[in-house]
Amino acid sequence: MRKFGFKATLIGVGVLLVVACSRPNDKVVVATAANVQFVMQALQKEFEKQTDTRLEIVVGSSGKLTAQIREGAPFDLFVSADTRYPQEIFDNGGAETRPRVYARGALVLWASDSTITPDIQRLADPEIKKIALANPETAPYGTAAVQVLNKAGLYNQVKSKLVYGESIAQTTQYIAAGAAEMGFTALSMVLSPEIKGQGRWSELDSADYSPINQAAILLKHSESSPKKQKSQEFYDFLYSEQAKALFRKYGYWVE
Repeated sequence: MRKFGFKATLIGVGVLLVVACSRPNDKVVVATAANVQFVMQALQKEFEKQTDTRLEIVVGSSGKLTAQIREGAPFDLFVSADTRYPQEIFDNGGAETRPRVYARGALVLWASDSTITPDIQRLADPEIKKIALANPETAPYGTAAVQVLNKAGLYNQVKSKLVYGESIAQTTQYIAAGAAEMGFTALSMVLSPEIKGQGRWSELDSADYSPINQAAILLKHSESSPKKQKSQEFYDFLYSEQAKALFRKYGYWVE
């Protein structure tokens, strides 16, 4: 168990950017799973320092980003929270090359109130009224949270308490704001500068949920764009030793 003091702050959901599809954009546009948003900011800073390429980051749940890609959103890369969604894009002809895993994520149970012990068995206690998790239909970390609850034999006991965020970012905001006494979020979120030091959290046993292998894919949008080479450069950067060090800093496992 790792513990931190509580600060009453909200995460910066304002970092979510929306691409205006109707205007030209010479930046490399990276569709980014919400759990990766803070490490992506660090990656962006380092990459832009080393190149003349500028990135635009669009953050959301992996499922919703995939839906936007299907509808023709002008993204150049997709950095997902799983392998299933990028594989689906590849299978449907949205990319020339198969997705490649860049990191494995970890799930934590977090309480922003430092007087609450984030223990899985406590979720059934009457004083815990709301439990936040990402929507398992669109967010891989939400799927993992449901698996943990089922493994602990708690899902049916606590399902009436569950509140769902559209992404891990919104879920984390619910917990930070006290809208849920406890909730499931990504280790990368509680290690981020915006969250670190708030409340108490415990990392959940990775044997209790399917591995959260996270993959990226270079989208076909780049193939017909003058940004093709720049997009490829950032895609390659995601797998560099420098990027791996940043992923490790935010709690991801990388080879």
